Amino acid sequence: MKPNGKIIDVGVPFLLQDTPNPVCGLPNKNFPVPAMNITVDLHEERRCIANIIRIIMNSMSMTLILSILPGLIAGWLVNYLADVLPATRRFSQPVCPQCGTPFRWPDYLLLRSCQNGHSRTVRVWVVQIILLAASIITWIEPPSKLGYFLGMILAVYFGVVFVIDLEHRLILHPTSIFGAILGLIVGMIAHGIQPTLLGGLGGLLIMLAFYGLGVLFTRIRTKRMLALGQEADDEEALGSGDVILVTILGCIVGWPLIWLCLLYGILLGGLVSLLIVLWLIISGRYKTSALMTFIPYGPYFITTAVLVVYFPKFLALIVPD
Repeated sequence: MKPNGKIIDVGVPFLLQDTPNPVCGLPNKNFPVPAMNITVDLHEERRCIANIIRIIMNSMSMTLILSILPGLIAGWLVNYLADVLPATRRFSQPVCPQCGTPFRWPDYLLLRSCQNGHSRTVRVWVVQIILLAASIITWIEPPSKLGYFLGMILAVYFGVVFVIDLEHRLILHPTSIFGAILGLIVGMIAHGIQPTLLGGLGGLLIMLAFYGLGVLFTRIRTKRMLALGQEADDEEALGSGDVILVTILGCIVGWPLIWLCLLYGILLGGLVSLLIVLWLIISGRYKTSALMTFIPYGPYFITTAVLVVYFPKFLALIVPD
């Protein structure tokens, strides 16, 4: 700087820091400083970091609040429908599975014990945790083209069918009707009309073929039971509900991904069946219990559909090109 107060150009860029910092919200110094020789005020640096952390925490808190409440509601709804639909096929007052006493609504809503002191089952808490986690994950990274809310509605449908089929080996008509409508909506939004209808048709035809094989197996099983002196029953290897479920899943995932759902669902169910057979052999109950042991395939088909809809990146890692 010259004696008369004029600034000379020395070839070094200057920062005239007379405006607030956009990140920290702190005022900068009012004098020119060479860009290569900035003096850092440690006190202001700490305040800047604190402001950044506060912004991040506020954002995370809002995300958790917006996703936790719907997740809790979704878990409660899955538990409620899984409790009442197998018994009444309609919305009704839930009863304690251990003593049959009707729940008081405040106790049921707050997941408390029944009037006789029986605690809620483990399934109730597992479902609540899984749907809560699903809500957070779906909020952070919703399914492609579906968004958070439609993704959560689909998660509730998957959860209800999964739990009821696992506990009762039933795929109910009310859930199938709702699933058919939901599957068409989801499929047309995610894939368009043609892949949706082709996926549903493909799932139907494939499962009809498996259903025919299941009928043949049932006849062979009945003859075997009669030969062993056991009373025959009406158990089926695959039911008509499984056919309807796969048709719905075909609409949801579209063509040709329904092939993937069926293939991996059958492989997963076969793996579980193998483990059950090994356990029966080790426990010495294979001859007496093998023909009486059935596993529901609905949960395995739903599991693979969940991977396709919610975790396509993970599925791409385990599926060959």
